[in-house]
Amino acid sequence: MRSIAILAAAALAVLPLAAHAQTASTPSTTSTTSTTMKADMDTMWAKIKGSWTQTKGAVKEQWGKLTDNDLMEIEGRREKLVGKIQTRYAISHEQAEAQVSGWEKKHKDM
Repeated sequence: MRSIAILAAAALAVLPLAAHAQTASTPSTTSTTSTTMKADMDTMWAKIKGSWTQTKGAVKEQWGKLTDNDLMEIEGRREKLVGKIQTRYAISHEQAEAQVSGWEKKHKDM
């Protein structure tokens, strides 16, 4: 009887450690995923900036209200694109951000 009590106490002592280990690993996994996604996005926009002359056509097709001067000013910079869309279409930053994110997914292979 005594050995069962000892085993039960040992099992109860291990459970919190396992739960803590699992909780502790979750933030680093999320952080690593976020870092990887940001690096992928940065790489994509570096390519877009490098081929901006070719990319302008796709941007103009998606957002026809952007002027040639807007496109020259954007020069492949994502935040500039979001800002210009926000201004030209009189939408919120979040809406412009969502549109650009959708466009990115569609044109990921550029």
